[in-house]
Amino acid sequence: MKSEPDRLCGLAAVSAAFRHRPQAVLRLFYLESRRAEAGGFCQQMARARKPYREVPAAELAKIAGTTHHGGIVAVAAPRAVPELTALAQLPGGLLPVLDGIGNPHNLGAIARSAAFFGCRALLLSGDPRQAGLSDSAWRTSEGGLEALALFRAPELVPVLKGLSPRYLTVAAVARGGVAPEALPRDRPIALVLGNEEQGVRPETEAACAARVTLPGSGAVESLNVSVAAAVLVHALVVSPCATGL
Repeated sequence: MKSEPDRLCGLAAVSAAFRHRPQAVLRLFYLESRRAEAGGFCQQMARARKPYREVPAAELAKIAGTTHHGGIVAVAAPRAVPELTALAQLPGGLLPVLDGIGNPHNLGAIARSAAFFGCRALLLSGDPRQAGLSDSAWRTSEGGLEALALFRAPELVPVLKGLSPRYLTVAAVARGGVAPEALPRDRPIALVLGNEEQGVRPETEAACAARVTLPGSGAVESLNVSVAAAVLVHALVVSPCATGL
């Protein structure tokens, strides 16, 4: 279990943390160039009697663990990702399910797109390849991970079976699936996105009720999983089946 604190880099990520879980923010650091934007956060930290400090660029890079910190960094208590044990835990709407997405940048990018298009939750599988919450994922998500309810499924296949009939479980595959507009529109969708190299695991695909494939020109075989996720989420969120439970 992760015990290191979350290092949230950039104004979008820091703003989202103060908006969604301000009590978890432990320390705040920023450059002089971010003084104006940091002002409101500093007031919150002062009221909570928590430390905040303006620091030089070299020190902020050391705190952030990267030079790509956007001039402001919040150190927060690590966010727990609880196991999904009941459908009542899900807030409704389109549910992206990540089955072995190994690159934390892809995890963050998918979360960013999901939040942007109105998803309210994200489910992470127990596949050992599955990336978890990390500095890179937080940074890439631009606040998206903060906006989503996060759950994990140590054993994904029985969870997918349990989601039916309340959700239509759909595996995103490179070929052989229907176009997004051909999917039934009678209920929310649980959209399963697979590993960057191997795709959705066979046992996971077999547990899904449908398969979806983005039609392309044929010039290249497939899209990066985070790009495919953004296109699919957009296509499915605007449909009636993804508006809620």
